Amino acid sequence: MPHLVRIWDLPTRLFHWLLALCVIALVTTAQLGYMEWHFRLGYAALTLLVFRLLWGLFGGRWSRFAAFVYSPVTLWHYLRGQGDPAYAVGHSPTGALSVFALLFFLLAQVGTGLFSDDEIAASGPLTRLASSDFVSLASWYHREVGKRVLIVLVILHTLAILYYLWRKRQNLVRPMLTGDKELAQAIPASRDDAGSRLLAAVLLLLSAGAVALLLWLTAP
Repeated sequence: MPHLVRIWDLPTRLFHWLLALCVIALVTTAQLGYMEWHFRLGYAALTLLVFRLLWGLFGGRWSRFAAFVYSPVTLWHYLRGQGDPAYAVGHSPTGALSVFALLFFLLAQVGTGLFSDDEIAASGPLTRLASSDFVSLASWYHREVGKRVLIVLVILHTLAILYYLWRKRQNLVRPMLTGDKELAQAIPASRDDAGSRLLAAVLLLLSAGAVALLLWLTAP
């Protein structure tokens, strides 16, 4: 008898979709030249990313980094079709690789954006704290490298979702909307109650406060 198990808690799901909207809006505002909004969205994305790092330590069972940190040997076996069926519960080894890559390069993109200067009208809040060489390097990475890397990662992420839907008949989007997965056996669920959601709200406020404090301390 199938078991409906809560895998993705509400804070994880909200983070996922809000970050996706942020990334789309960041690309759009950059292309249209709405730099004031581009920076605001960058601060929002940084807040979400800081929150996710904290939630990776204190969140629901399957949202914690400990639940999807795999060794290279495990990844190799999974790619050869020798993975444990339990890997399909949360993030699989390849899914975990995708998550960590996206988090890393999103942090790199937002971080370099803080130091970027277009030499026309827009400059990041931390440019005055760095040397001109570092600002030039950060600006080049943010504009030429990081953006392209993230586009490739997003495309690969989307193709992986389509592959799982088409070849494996697994809908990976629905659980990220509802939080639940239908599994063949009962497994421990992620905690997703009023207490965990209150903790998430506190961590989000702390993340926003840390970003606001950074901007305040570096304001001219």
